[in-house]
Amino acid sequence: MTSIAFDSSKETDFVAIGRLCIDLNANEINRPMEDTSTFTKYVGGSPANICIGMARLGLRTGFVGKVADDQMGRFITRYMKENGIETSGVATDRTGAVTGLAFTEIKSPSECSILMYRDNAADLLLEPGEVPEKLIAGSKMLLVSGTALAESPSREAVFQAMDYARRHGAVIAFDLDYRPYTWASDAETAVYYNLAAEKCDIIIGTRDEFDRMELFDSNPGRADGITAAKWFHHRAQIVIIKHGKDGSIAYTKDGSAHQTASYPAKVVKTFGAGDSYAAGFLYGLMQGWAIERCMAFGSAAACIVISSHSCSDAMPTAVQVHDYIARCERGEITAS
Repeated sequence: MTSIAFDSSKETDFVAIGRLCIDLNANEINRPMEDTSTFTKYVGGSPANICIGMARLGLRTGFVGKVADDQMGRFITRYMKENGIETSGVATDRTGAVTGLAFTEIKSPSECSILMYRDNAADLLLEPGEVPEKLIAGSKMLLVSGTALAESPSREAVFQAMDYARRHGAVIAFDLDYRPYTWASDAETAVYYNLAAEKCDIIIGTRDEFDRMELFDSNPGRADGITAAKWFHHRAQIVIIKHGKDGSIAYTKDGSAHQTASYPAKVVKTFGAGDSYAAGFLYGLMQGWAIERCMAFGSAAACIVISSHSCSDAMPTAVQVHDYIARCERGEITAS
């Protein structure tokens, strides 16, 4: 079984780079957004949620990104600090850019959608020169997010961060995090996703996200095994392909594939599952656990988050995840 080696001499466990935004989650659930009157504000953005999740699990974390010079930007930075996340790598835009907003619609536990406002978003203006080499050099793992590759100068900043990570021996994880409204074309998406994935040790995404990367590949049946095998010819050690409620498959460079049973959940909404799963899985890897145990831990963390109204606020502690697994094994939690 493939294992990932982390440099134990590093002071920081985990650093993420990418999107920082505001989630406005509908308070009136089980109705369309047209009929929703009030929303609750949370810190959002997939890499931010994953970083918050890692911090809640007890790891030493940091973030590299950019926020607007406004009330929302200050709210985000303060929240990250309050959660013990190092924010020296979070720059403030001075050009008049705004904080990205995501309005969420919760029509039913299985029917949710997100309405994004991403024009002139500050996080996409992060410049390569604003990426702190020292923070990344002192970290065991760097997580990059696909959304940050959508525009310049953010995409160049991501590649600069990966260069620092490679130079200083940090493991690189890639959360594909594809958002169609930020990309100019399918070809642009495929090219930059592939360029980034070639440099990464761990790649995590949905089947649909991997399909976006295979625009120019020969894999007509979209077979998971073929998709994963491509990346083992580069740097990848682990490739996880997610299939929603049907679970996930983790492929490792030694040729094995791993699956675990999912846990039941009393689902409130579906978004946030991928972020909490990634945090739980990566946490497990950093503890030296077997792949199946990492996947199970990530699945349980995801169940906790989708059972809650928020994403970032609901990211669980390690004690909460272990307790959730134990309660499921005792039959105390059943699906809604």
